Amino acid sequence: MHLLGIDVGTGGSRAVLISTAGKIVASATVEHKPFVSIHTGWAEQDPRDWWRASAEAIRSAITKAGIPPEDIKAVGLSGQMHGAVLLDADDEVLRPAIIWCDQRSADQCRNLTTNVGASRLIELTCNPALTGFTLPKLLWVRDDEPETWRRVRSVLLPKDFVRFRLTGDKATDVADASGTLLLNVAARRWSNEMLAAAELNQNILPRVYESPEITGSVSQKAADETGLKAGTPVIAGAGDQAAGAVGLGIVQPGMVSATIGTSGVVFAATNTPALDPKGRVHTFCHAIPERWHVMGVTQGAGLSLRWFRDQFGVLSSVPDGDPYDSLTAEAAGVPPGADGLLWAPYLMGERTPHLDPDARAMLAGLTASHTRAHVVRAMLEGVAFSLKDSFEILKELNVPCDTIRLGGGGARSELWRQIQADVYDHEVETVEAEEGAAYGVAILAGVAAGAWPTVDAACDQVVTTRSRVKPDPDAAKLFHRQYRKYVALYPALRSILNSEEPHATRKLL
Repeated sequence: MHLLGIDVGTGGSRAVLISTAGKIVASATVEHKPFVSIHTGWAEQDPRDWWRASAEAIRSAITKAGIPPEDIKAVGLSGQMHGAVLLDADDEVLRPAIIWCDQRSADQCRNLTTNVGASRLIELTCNPALTGFTLPKLLWVRDDEPETWRRVRSVLLPKDFVRFRLTGDKATDVADASGTLLLNVAARRWSNEMLAAAELNQNILPRVYESPEITGSVSQKAADETGLKAGTPVIAGAGDQAAGAVGLGIVQPGMVSATIGTSGVVFAATNTPALDPKGRVHTFCHAIPERWHVMGVTQGAGLSLRWFRDQFGVLSSVPDGDPYDSLTAEAAGVPPGADGLLWAPYLMGERTPHLDPDARAMLAGLTASHTRAHVVRAMLEGVAFSLKDSFEILKELNVPCDTIRLGGGGARSELWRQIQADVYDHEVETVEAEEGAAYGVAILAGVAAGAWPTVDAACDQVVTTRSRVKPDPDAAKLFHRQYRKYVALYPALRSILNSEEPHATRKLL
């Protein structure tokens, strides 16, 4: 028996085949076209490109594994959260999907907060109105593209568009739906109150399932395109963060993950919905029935390094040619603290803790003695500082943090692992099969297929620790001081951006 997990990310779609022992049998990734940003803060992708990449990745993984399609007993789906895929009456895509990091809906968020009330929003959905969420995006389309909105008959999240192409079913899971601002997170169902407040008909939304539930099966058409066997069960799956947490074994209270992909996420499992009255962290359903999680998000985590790579290139080289390894190898020659250089990673606004779509990035403290390597090191440290913001809020909310497991690019880099241990001043772990969300939904698919009785049992059996990194006491003390300076960057930047004073004109002598 084998199990397939698919993760529809921002940069590409990944397919991972695992055995019931949790071993990775084969994997494949196919890149997406880069997201389009025609205005500052906008981000759009073509959902049909997600399906193209997913189908290619599935076929490639099956070919690499050399197994018959009928040996794959279930398929799990994960993907980037919060996107808005709009379909017409013929189930055709009406416009490019507005994705998670898009910031255009600030007016809609303000209107929702005014009309519903800030505290009432958190009561109804466990979260404030944020530009990243799906509902404000829908309201933006209704307000700014009324002709398109009149033709909308279905709304799907990114991974659920791939599900639709796989099975013909319009379905989602409670974890992914938690990021729409339309779910009653505590009750794990669509919120009638929010639908009424937004004047939306529930008929446009997909049916909601628990993550390990089967929602449909692979159609013959999809089988022809992917190499899967028609009739293979497809489970609800989960948004990328909850799925990635399952893959890291973050299933019980006290277990926390810090995952760095394009965005960065601190994720803590809880037995009840833990609310932040200020709305700085998200409270969502977990991918495990009757369990929830608290999540802090920084928008520009791995994006910081990718932006630097794309704009300024890579000078050094490493044997395997990975450009990120080259960049971190440069940074490794710089001491902790980057000789005073600080990076605020707000390239796409910021969620935790600032809830500010207009936040902007900052490189502070530059001198003539700083080098490229200093800048890269400052970026690695700045992303860790931004995640530390979330850890500080968890402490404030009395959410336990006994074990920290690292995921994503931040787990693969030796330097970034040590930086995180030092910044958090806490031992950090990595796991053997760090395959992120695709691995997590493959585990969920195994629960649905009967390979394991529960998600907890599956994680106990297949998720094993690979390494542990202890914080360096001297570096931890230095980073404690640096973090205090980092915290001062945002208000200073906001005071500059909000200033309406005319620029002083320098008199030329």
